[in-house]
Amino acid sequence: MPINLDPNLKKQLSDRIRYYRDLGIYDFYRRESSSTNAEPMPMNATDLLVTIASTPDTDDPTESLRLIREDIGECTRCKLHLQGRKQIVFGVGNPQADLMFIGEAPGADEDTQGEPFVGRAGQLLTNMIKAMGLRREDVYIANIIKCRPPGNRQPERDECETCSPFLMRQIEAIKPKVIVALGAVAAKTLLAVSASMMELRGRWFDFRGTKLAVTYHPAFLLRDPRQKKETWKDLQMVMKELNLPTPSKALE
Repeated sequence: MPINLDPNLKKQLSDRIRYYRDLGIYDFYRRESSSTNAEPMPMNATDLLVTIASTPDTDDPTESLRLIREDIGECTRCKLHLQGRKQIVFGVGNPQADLMFIGEAPGADEDTQGEPFVGRAGQLLTNMIKAMGLRREDVYIANIIKCRPPGNRQPERDECETCSPFLMRQIEAIKPKVIVALGAVAAKTLLAVSASMMELRGRWFDFRGTKLAVTYHPAFLLRDPRQKKETWKDLQMVMKELNLPTPSKALE
């Protein structure tokens, strides 16, 4: 559950935890009661940051997203800022969207334009959204991390952990009814599981009180178009949950 904290205190706590992380200290301990016999409970620094950060900045999702972006600044919290990234790729779409897509990381086109999913994979995602009877402007689109990894490699664990508090705040601000994780990296990072796409697809997961579905990343579909039929099944499951009419035209 979110903790109601004074904004100044929240910022001080976040800055202090990041300071300890820079020193290589990742684990903290807390007591669940005032009893001197209570066993200390371990808490990972990233989990604590997420708990603190999940407190909404404001009731207005547009303003909340603006504040989150402001907090990120020209981020230097992980090594990606030293590895060729041009700019932060924050997120785009409707701040009050019922449906949120979360991918893996920005690519070259996204790094240039500062917007997620604008390259070939992004064009396919736009077509997927249209096939659902929606517009790109109706949904919200973000990534696990907000900087392009060199050579479009997969994000590394420390990069995901550093960026995740901001993504959690975005989700908390938007409050989507459904999240769609695009690809294995996004799914495994959000759900903290190690499983195959076959195991993850075709079912609902509970993600912090929000329903989450998993489907193939559009970049994978460009490499293997045969999986578009399976992706369409996943999208139909999402449409049913959102009470959207199922269009007669399937994903092409």
